[in-house]
Amino acid sequence: MTKLPAVILAGGRATRMGGGDKGLRQVGGKPLLDHVIDRLRPQVGAIALNANGDPARFAAYGLPVIADSLPDWPGPLAGVLAGLDWAASQGHEAIITAAADTPFFPTDLVAELQANAGPSGLCLAATREGDKIWRQPTFGLWPVALRDDLRTALKDGLRKIVLWTDQHNAGLAFFDTHPVDPFFNVNTPEDIEEAARQMEDL
Repeated sequence: MTKLPAVILAGGRATRMGGGDKGLRQVGGKPLLDHVIDRLRPQVGAIALNANGDPARFAAYGLPVIADSLPDWPGPLAGVLAGLDWAASQGHEAIITAAADTPFFPTDLVAELQANAGPSGLCLAATREGDKIWRQPTFGLWPVALRDDLRTALKDGLRKIVLWTDQHNAGLAFFDTHPVDPFFNVNTPEDIEEAARQMEDL
């Protein structure tokens, strides 16, 4: 069975980090992006980066770098759309997305997303705390067939991922939060220190 391609969402502006690329910040002796690629590579086929600006800064990774196709930083959904357009050009039917600032995501992410996909083929990762459900919308399974619908929604001003995924009855794949939160993401310099501590506990 052919593995799905993946798109790492690295298009954010990292304002809480003082700007720049969060994925290139060092955690535990290597860039965040390296941790993400190491976790993702065994689970998927081709990998691309969604990032804006000069793609040369990622040249060492040897991965395709695809920019948002819509202006004015419309958020992660624009990265998903860019990934879907890229996948369509390669003849793929769906993509997996992962965030560039989340180094502990599950090693069975892709299998669980596929197993729990909704009727449209969409699925988001999620965690539970008691009765509360936390969706992780930058980690998902996205069918190429919905890309034009997503493009229209973005052009109409939609920015919140779950509003769009709810419209298409996305499934949810639940993951355990122990021993660490698999979707802990690095937004601040303090988070880098916390991520390094958590790596020692794994």
